[in-house]
Amino acid sequence: MSRVGRKAIAIPKDVKVQIEGSSLQVQGPKGKLTTPVPPGISFKLENGQLSAARSNDERQQRAFHGLARALAQNAVKGVTEGFSKELDIVGVGYRALVEGKKLVLSLGFSHAVNYPIPEGIKIVVDKQTRVVVSGIDRQQVGQVAAEIRGLRRPDPYKQKGIRYVGERLKKKAGKAGATGTGAGAK
Repeated sequence: MSRVGRKAIAIPKDVKVQIEGSSLQVQGPKGKLTTPVPPGISFKLENGQLSAARSNDERQQRAFHGLARALAQNAVKGVTEGFSKELDIVGVGYRALVEGKKLVLSLGFSHAVNYPIPEGIKIVVDKQTRVVVSGIDRQQVGQVAAEIRGLRRPDPYKQKGIRYVGERLKKKAGKAGATGTGAGAK
């Protein structure tokens, strides 16, 4: 059996779970999420515990077993706590601010970059260089954070750009002639 799929999910008291054929609806204090259930996987709610079971032991079903349980766990965590990703903006003159339903970024281009904030996502800017993306859907939070990071990826030479908080970058050395230590230097 799948190690992940085997574990039961503890359902908090303020969370309601409805099992409807090919979907799982989870409602909690932060909102409501619908999670798809792969074919051949079934959920059972007993004594405040949600457990997943598969119909057979085929390779595809074993993979779906762990996936379905992880999606359900993320939905339960999303409606109770929520998810967030933090991004750092590094560079002279690089900054961000929220204006209504859009994120305005100054990233060293000749123009400001406007990023429309999707429904269900909350973006907060701290200190003009820290962007916090939060919401109840883990996939959507990660996608929005990746799209914002993609607007100006970190440069491997000068380390400027948008990066995740805690992301480690490999710094590349520039040309040897630029530092004066190359073969042609006297």
